[in-house]
Formats: sequence, structure tokens, C-alpha cells
Amino acid sequence: MNTPENIPENIPENIPENIPENIPENIPENIPENIPENNKPTYCGTIGIIGRPNVGKSTLLNKILGQKISITCRKPQTTRHHILGIKTQDNIQAIYVDTPGLHQESESAKKAINKYMNRTARSIMFDVDILIFLIDSDKWTPEEDLILSQLSQLTCPVILAINKADLIKNKPELLPLIQKLSQKFKFTEIMPISAKHNQHLDQLEKIIHKLLPEQAFIYPEDQLTDKSDKFLAAEIIREKLMRSLGDELPYDLTVEIEHFKELEKFEKINNKDNKNNKNKEKIKIPFLDIAAIIYVERETQKPILIGAHGSKLKEVGTQARIDLENLLGKKVFLRLWVKVKSGWSNDEKALQSLGYD
Repeated sequence: MNTPENIPENIPENIPENIPENIPENIPENIPENIPENNKPTYCGTIGIIGRPNVGKSTLLNKILGQKISITCRKPQTTRHHILGIKTQDNIQAIYVDTPGLHQESESAKKAINKYMNRTARSIMFDVDILIFLIDSDKWTPEEDLILSQLSQLTCPVILAINKADLIKNKPELLPLIQKLSQKFKFTEIMPISAKHNQHLDQLEKIIHKLLPEQAFIYPEDQLTDKSDKFLAAEIIREKLMRSLGDELPYDLTVEIEHFKELEKFEKINNKDNKNNKNKEKIKIPFLDIAAIIYVERETQKPILIGAHGSKLKEVGTQARIDLENLLGKKVFLRLWVKVKSGWSNDEKALQSLGYD
């Protein structure tokens, strides 16, 4: 009898008698994360939200998420970047992409920043799994025609969402409106909604969920957006500025965060066990120290933004600080400065240095 010379050590004493057959030869090394515990198939995809300026795209995103991550204002062209909003429920992850309003580049809107916003919105159209085309219920403009002319190049499902449908008092008027719009393009669905009043958004989400591809989650289940707290801080400050200023100045300003740091400070609290309150307990309180620069195009714009004795800037800072504390869940110490950066909105290099890339 021939016995092998090299007998391996550490042979387990109890070797199972029944070894299962058909063991796969190639076991994958990288097992995808974020698989729900219930082992249901997961559905995940990107949903672009497009439309002309001031049609309610950011409001729609915020309402779907149940939290504000995209700034809103009645003035058009508030959104300048694409904003990702992630909503994960059970085995479904829907990744919504808010975009700048697509607009015609007229003589008054041919700056580099206008081209940047249009370029950003168009690129999203061709890079998502589902597209929501958002329009107003009361009008169809040349800018809608501009968007419609590009839809024929898409292969993804397109949902037409008719926003502010609550303003149509005579509901039977909705049916001929839907029939008229259905002749413009072969939409996957046409859905009347009200983003502001949260009407029919659950039905819209159900339609989206049915169209999502089956694949693993892209983001962790508790992640809300891909944007940093620093980015969100700049956007909230800009929102307060746009809401409080006139019609022209908001388009000539931008915000850059110069300093963003989490610190701790000691605060004294009353000790309930000490009746005389002579000794107060000190505890560490985390807070965010934020410094932001507001850039305008001309020197004459600075006093408008600052206000008499700094009143306007103080008002903006207070409103922004309250929103930031609610969003980030920490106390915020916010400092604002105003500086002139001549021609920034029409300078590609300046735009890149300010985060418009």
C-alpha cells in the first residue's frame, strides 16, 4: 500500500459524510452590498426631472423626498446645478435628479452661466433610466417645444407630469388637455399633479417604481443626496438672497463657502440636584463654524445686498442659519462677506473656480 509522503496537518476530525454536489467552480469575490435582508429582488434607477425654469422641479423633488435638499424661489433659474435626491423604500431605490430649467439663450441670456445650466440639463436627459417632463397646467411655451424637440432622441420612458393641476377648477377640462398633449409625443404616462400641495405624487411614484430596472442599490439606504453639507450650505444662503432681493441682482451673485468646520464648545447647564445652583455642569456642544463669500458683478451692487447698516445681510444670515440648523441638526455660527468678482457669470474659468464644473 502506498501512502502519501506529505500528509497535511490540521485535518478536521469530523468530515461530513454527505458532501453536496454541483458546487459552482467560480464563486464571485465581490458580493454586492445593500441587499435587503428579506432577499427580495432590488430595483434601482435614476429619474431625471426636466422642464423650463420656474415650473416646480425643485418643489417636486423636495416633496417626494419629504425633506428639502433643493432650493426653491419664485424667480426663474434658481437651480444652477443638478441635485441628486435619493429615496429608498423596502427593496426600491429611486435616485431623482433635479436639473436647471432649460431655456432659450436669448440676447439677455447668453452668458456662460446660462450655457452651463442648459448643458447640465441636456446631459441629464441622456443619462437617466426614466425622465419626468414637468410642465405647467396653464400654458405651453416655446421652451416646452425646445425640450420636446429633443425627446425623440431618447430611448428611456418619458412621463409627462402636468403640475399645478389643482388650479384647474373645472376638472372635466383636464381630459381634453391630456388628449391634446398626448398627440405631441408618445409619453409613457401623462399624470396631472400638484407638487406644492402633494397631490397625486404617490401615484406618480408608483408609476416610476414599475419602470425601474432590477439591480442592486447604488447608494446606502440612509443616504439622501450626493451633495456635501458644504454645497448645501452655499445653496441655502443663495436661496435666501434670491428671495429677499429684486429681480435683477439674484442672477449676478453666487456664493462660495470659504470655511466649513465642525467644532465643540463648552456650555454651562443647571444641575437639577444642586438646589443652590452654585455649581453648573459643563457639557460639550458641537456646532458648525461656516464662513461664506457672496460674489456680485459690480461695486454698485454691494450696498443693495448689504442694506442700511448691514440690515439686509443680517436678515439673510439669520434665515440661512435657521434652515441650516434644521437641515444639519447642529448649531451653526454663520459669517457672511460680500465681494466683487467682475464678470464671473460670463467667464468659463471663473465659473469653474466657483464650482460650476
